[in-house]
Amino acid sequence: MSYWFGNDNRLPQQRLAIVSYIIVGMIGVLLIGFWKLQVIDSDKFLQWAERNRVRSIPVIAPRGRMLDRDGRVLIDNYPSFSVLLLRDDPAQVEKSLPAISEGLDIPLSDLREQLQASRNLKNFQPIVIKPEASKADIAFIDSHRTDIPLLEMLMVHRRRYLPGGFMAHASGYVGEVSEQQIEASNGRFRPGDFVGKSGLERQYNDLLQGTDGMRRVVVNSVGKEVDHLPTQEAIPGKQIQLTIDYDLQQVAEQALGARDGAVVALDPRSGEILAMVSHPAPNPNDFAVRISNEEWKQLNDDQAKPLLNRAIQAQLAPGSVFKIIMATAMLEDKLPPASFTAFCPAYATFYGRQFKCWVYGKTSHGFVDLHKAIVESCDIFFYNVGQRLGIDRISYYASHLGLGHRTGIDLPSEETGLVPSEEWVQRVFHRKWYAGETISVAIGQGAVTATPLQLANTIGGIAMGGVFKQPHLLKDAPNVGEVRFNISESTVDKVTDAMYGVVNEQHGTAGALKLAGVDFSGKSGTAQIINYDLRSRLGKNKQFKDNSWFVGYAPRRTPEIVVSVLVQAGGHGSEAAGPVVRDVVKAYYDKKTKKTDGTVTAENKDKENKRRDLGEGAPAAAIQPALSPRGPAVAVRETTGEDPR
Repeated sequence: MSYWFGNDNRLPQQRLAIVSYIIVGMIGVLLIGFWKLQVIDSDKFLQWAERNRVRSIPVIAPRGRMLDRDGRVLIDNYPSFSVLLLRDDPAQVEKSLPAISEGLDIPLSDLREQLQASRNLKNFQPIVIKPEASKADIAFIDSHRTDIPLLEMLMVHRRRYLPGGFMAHASGYVGEVSEQQIEASNGRFRPGDFVGKSGLERQYNDLLQGTDGMRRVVVNSVGKEVDHLPTQEAIPGKQIQLTIDYDLQQVAEQALGARDGAVVALDPRSGEILAMVSHPAPNPNDFAVRISNEEWKQLNDDQAKPLLNRAIQAQLAPGSVFKIIMATAMLEDKLPPASFTAFCPAYATFYGRQFKCWVYGKTSHGFVDLHKAIVESCDIFFYNVGQRLGIDRISYYASHLGLGHRTGIDLPSEETGLVPSEEWVQRVFHRKWYAGETISVAIGQGAVTATPLQLANTIGGIAMGGVFKQPHLLKDAPNVGEVRFNISESTVDKVTDAMYGVVNEQHGTAGALKLAGVDFSGKSGTAQIINYDLRSRLGKNKQFKDNSWFVGYAPRRTPEIVVSVLVQAGGHGSEAAGPVVRDVVKAYYDKKTKKTDGTVTAENKDKENKRRDLGEGAPAAAIQPALSPRGPAVAVRETTGEDPR
């Protein structure tokens, strides 16, 4: 003991007591540590041991399918495998990264980025490092179970969309959750999870998402499965049925073709969207796995704006389609009176500036009343109407008839369009409204803008006598909104008779679009991208080609279908957009009268089955056609219109 105490002069008994105390203290510390390990921390170490023995692997719930109005599958899932990285042992993960990178053909830098992104997750939670495993990946993982036990296969259900961007903007697409979504999900989402990012996928994500399950297996020291524990089954997402009619959607997609633009077909009696097209469109299947940063950047930088849903986001001058709003305002306000006529020599002067009619340089309209002004789309007549009404009365009617605000469709990122007014120009530009600006607005140019959906909703509502049903894509949607604006029956008669004349009278601007046996009506619109004066100075270069509009419907009163078409840089409305409207309306009536060969809907199939059960004759061969048509949202406000001053 002298070694411990040196020259300590205390008695041996005292020295022995001190040593005893030290020994007792050490034993006490050991006992406290043992008690802490066995009692206080027992649950923690039991969990660690359990995690080493039992491996929990997520069971991903398949997203709900989307069906068309006849029950045909539009969007489905297909089975696939993802590669999971188990991160329980950070040291082992770091050691194995080079081999994993080489074996799965994933850049080492990408693996490190994914690990860095998951740094806030608990170590026992695996992460997806490769969303779509190839056969070679699966073989690599199986053959390296012993030396790389950190890799696991995860069965997933990938989204499968129809090819060629079919209905791409309406359906939307899914994508990997962001860090912000993970943080806001309260543990519901993990890195690698996929959620709806745009369109219906985003709007109804909570319905479509489902609830993931969990598969628990017992593994040995090298990570090989040796036993299975009870599995928590995944709950699939709910299937939703849409108002979209696949047959009309296919006709609309093909009729618009490769041109930039949009098609919206709706039933104004219910607000149901029958078809919605926007071109160009991305392929949603590209997002179903994991889109690279480079591909995403290319989509956003593309001058054609493929991510823009032109049906609800392209805010453009409506051109002469706006004359229907002007006619309604004129008849309701009686300013000028319904009997008003104007003389059109193809130009007129207002506030010291010359404004031209679209027939300038070719002919003139002569004396024009309201009916002729709509049928032949006379600008001079509506310049005069606009001058007498003034911008605030125009704004009042346009906004109450559906322009300048969202329709409330069940899609994210719908744009509002713009209906100018004196209050608006003062609030935004801090100046007064110039009277000359009203002249341009009167023919749907200048500051006024609208989306294709808004124009379909507006024209349909006017033809319905002032009843505007909320547009929607979910079949049998509850609580569909309705707006009523009092329009006299006389006004509705005059306006709808004139739109019928546009298509069916001798000098109508869309006379080439007549449909035999169909009460087809409509209004063409040709919206300038630049004004007449600037066009004259620069020359008629094709890059300044007008935007083409046509809104058509049938029948003449209480229509069943309204179709709005925009063809950007398409030229005259009746020539570029009109045939698309005609084709969709014709397809609607062909299907309604069972003229479409080979088409089987849920409705007529049930009727055919009942006939067969009653012995009324065998039906013709009926085969449901294969769904194989031609092979986030970035809100971009597009502006057109001539200089109003």
